[in-house]
Amino acid sequence: MREIKLQAVTEAVKKAVIEVNYHLDNSLVGLIQKAKREEKGTLARSILKDILDNQAIAREGNLPLCQDTGMVVVFVEMGHATWISGDLEAAINQGVREGYAEGYLRKSVVAHPFNRVNTQDNTPAVIHYAIKPGDGFKLKIATKGAGSENMSLVRMLTPAHGIDGVRDLILDTVKQAGGKACPPIILGIGLGGNLEKSALLAKEALLRELDDVNPDPDLAELEARWLEDVNKLDVGPMGVGGTTTCLAVKINTYPMHIASLPVGINIQCHSARHTEVTL
Repeated sequence: MREIKLQAVTEAVKKAVIEVNYHLDNSLVGLIQKAKREEKGTLARSILKDILDNQAIAREGNLPLCQDTGMVVVFVEMGHATWISGDLEAAINQGVREGYAEGYLRKSVVAHPFNRVNTQDNTPAVIHYAIKPGDGFKLKIATKGAGSENMSLVRMLTPAHGIDGVRDLILDTVKQAGGKACPPIILGIGLGGNLEKSALLAKEALLRELDDVNPDPDLAELEARWLEDVNKLDVGPMGVGGTTTCLAVKINTYPMHIASLPVGINIQCHSARHTEVTL
């Protein structure tokens, strides 16, 4: 058995939430630069330049990329041969607490749906667990803002809707979101499972590498085709119109009931803030 120290978990989470809020991933910056070169609209190109300038200022000054520094989501992947003595969830939340204080990040979590009292430290995080073979321990950490999250949805379709029905739902969702999701966006699509599983699939899809290729050739083709379709909507950067509405479409799937076609659509804004930490 390999022991995972709780203090190491806290430190990893603290550093991660600061880092992802200050520094946009280089691969994402590259996609935005490519979009700026190819964008036809003058105003759209100007906004893409502003996004690039903003991330450069944040990187150089060690400042948050956005005023919405997000709610923290953590996917824990723990090997069955690992051992933790103590409260893992408390250790993760302590890392969030320390990171948001040390990084001067906005505290955006309220404790109750209706009285809306702020928890004052951006906890609790949303935490998901998976037990894997071996003695590995990995944290997938994201800070997800509400603008794009509010535009996301889960819809229970039926098999009769098919590929075209899923496509139409995606296009309608992106069109209705408009500029409120802070495009150019990244789309995480979860197909299958049930209501809650499709949402998790969509969220995890957003944590995939931007330049990866889906191992399922049919899904890889769909990702490319739906990316093209979304970019024909003329939503554009921040909703001003243009050919750059979406930077990537990522699809995750899971087996499902014969009578269901669950669809999760998780929209990510242009500040796709996530990382992986292996302990």
